[in-house]
Amino acid sequence: MLTELLAGWIAHQRWFAGKGRPIDELTVDSDLELVPGLRHLIVSVRQGDEHDRYQLLLGARDDVPDRLAHVLIGHDDGRGLYDAAHDADLTGTLLEAMAAGRDLGPLRFRHLEGTELDTSQRSLVLGAEQSNTSLVYGDAYICKLFRRLIPGVNPELEIVNALALRKAAHIAQPYGWIETDLDGEPTTLAMTQEFLPNANDGWALALASVRDLYGSPEQSASDAGGDFSAESFRLGTATAEVHQELAAAFPTGVMEAAEIKHLMEDQHRRLLRAVAEVPRLAEYAPVAEEAYQRVMDVAHAVPVQRVHGDYHLGQVMRTPTDWIVLDFEGEPGQPLAERRALSSPLRDVAGMLRSFDYAARHLLADHPEAADLLPQAAEWAELNRSSFLAGYSAGGGRLLGEDAVLLRALELSKAVYEVVYEARNRPSWLPVPLAAFGS
Repeated sequence: MLTELLAGWIAHQRWFAGKGRPIDELTVDSDLELVPGLRHLIVSVRQGDEHDRYQLLLGARDDVPDRLAHVLIGHDDGRGLYDAAHDADLTGTLLEAMAAGRDLGPLRFRHLEGTELDTSQRSLVLGAEQSNTSLVYGDAYICKLFRRLIPGVNPELEIVNALALRKAAHIAQPYGWIETDLDGEPTTLAMTQEFLPNANDGWALALASVRDLYGSPEQSASDAGGDFSAESFRLGTATAEVHQELAAAFPTGVMEAAEIKHLMEDQHRRLLRAVAEVPRLAEYAPVAEEAYQRVMDVAHAVPVQRVHGDYHLGQVMRTPTDWIVLDFEGEPGQPLAERRALSSPLRDVAGMLRSFDYAARHLLADHPEAADLLPQAAEWAELNRSSFLAGYSAGGGRLLGEDAVLLRALELSKAVYEVVYEARNRPSWLPVPLAAFGS
């Protein structure tokens, strides 16, 4: 039976959010044939009190070829069923439907006005993603399938389309999307953007710099062959320019002192929960508590706007000419309303500063010479953090004297989150976020 096959298969997919818990029930909410041999499914999964919906492309063949054996789901009525996102013979249908602006049953395929899609491109699935599945079409497009569906327009689609209409720099050109209605709301199923074949992600570039530095222990971070500070400055400038475009494209507001106080009280509650889960954090907690209190003591009106929301070195790409910012969907695990809420741009700045610390220190986890290399790690992080902030200011980003207090608090709240994450997933990395409380 199809539902039994899907329940056994979906529990082992990397994008399935309910791993480790039994599936009580799986039902098929929508089953649409796009072309012969290719169906689009939306399935509901119930686990205890939790209920999630997922989309999948279901392929069916009498004989599943070896190249698709790794995505085989099972056999039903004598036919092999498999995850057709990996079948380039079928996925061209998505590109063709977006180019034509078709409506297929409850699905709406659209493209951005003024753009054209080359439908001759064949797809290849990227293998590194956790929560989504991305199909790269030739060297032209990347189509992100949002596996776990949340009713509403995905913030990434909303933001990149708005910025593209303003001809903003530092984004990958959007081309098209797929949507349907869930719970009465237009809901994003997938989006297609420009693929950047000649770009490198910021995390990989930063790690290359750190490795060069660790290979030259006698040199300073600014003298080693892998000096990254000029790129950090350019990235800071690009970040400020993206924030300015977001402020121009979407409504802005002001967070008053009472709201700031409420925000810091919420961060304090999160800190207490984190300490309860990770007792090792207790000795560092007073540092965060003092930072939160300082924000409340000097609270003043703070400008708020749409922001990236999950900003770090893995979300930016360096092309031969520029820095490009990706993945504006915010933290996927958070409610859609929270991901779309106005926030201080310093939240993004704090996220990137934490990312520099991670790039500098995470290679030292289980490193036999970690103690000797720690001073270099700290020097590299400080050099690139300061260069990023200088670039942010040069690009027009707001970094007034009083903003430093809020920025410090936001950094530490991010570090609290990281402590819990590492304790759950990579205990040997705990020293990386804990170091933030001593800097």
